[in-house]
Amino acid sequence: MRNAREPVQRAKPLEDASTPFSHLGIRIRHARMLRGMTLKALAETAQCSESLLSRIERNQATPSLATLHRLACALDSNVAELAQAEAPRAGPVTRAGEHPVVRFGGQGPGRPGIRLERVVTPVRGQLLQADIHVLEAGAASLECIVHAGEEVGYVIEGELELGIGTETYLLGPGDTFYFPSDRPHSYRNPGRTVTRVFWSNTPTTF
Repeated sequence: MRNAREPVQRAKPLEDASTPFSHLGIRIRHARMLRGMTLKALAETAQCSESLLSRIERNQATPSLATLHRLACALDSNVAELAQAEAPRAGPVTRAGEHPVVRFGGQGPGRPGIRLERVVTPVRGQLLQADIHVLEAGAASLECIVHAGEEVGYVIEGELELGIGTETYLLGPGDTFYFPSDRPHSYRNPGRTVTRVFWSNTPTTF
């Protein structure tokens, strides 16, 4: 097993860790109503149960990364637009310590989470997206994700188990990957230390 050094925390989260996605349910419900969709219609399109969607909209449940992605696609949106806590910063440069952060899962013992440190803050109409994926030990995307586009990544530190189609690859620091996004893909950190991956995809989906 490769050794990995705990990363220096430089990004400033835009949400309090104790209340992740406090505004997510409201934004999903608002987007659904703007599109004239019922709970049932959105749930069927996003391949989730109507009861789960109802709990998400009432902030009583937090969707997995894959479920949130399907909801965003069904609403003709993206994860960033639904989960972003504040408006993206203007200008071509983002300084160290100013990168927005979005968290998925975690928030308790035995519940490893994933956070995305935005290299490029996604906005509607943007073609390119880039994030630093930070995976706590044992964290995983849980479900396969499928969408249009292409993805490329570079493992900065730690270990990454990447599933693409029926194949599984174990990557370490310095390893890279590329694949078309319409192939089912998932990932997890199989190691005991934090994994950091520079991950870019087009078009914007997260």
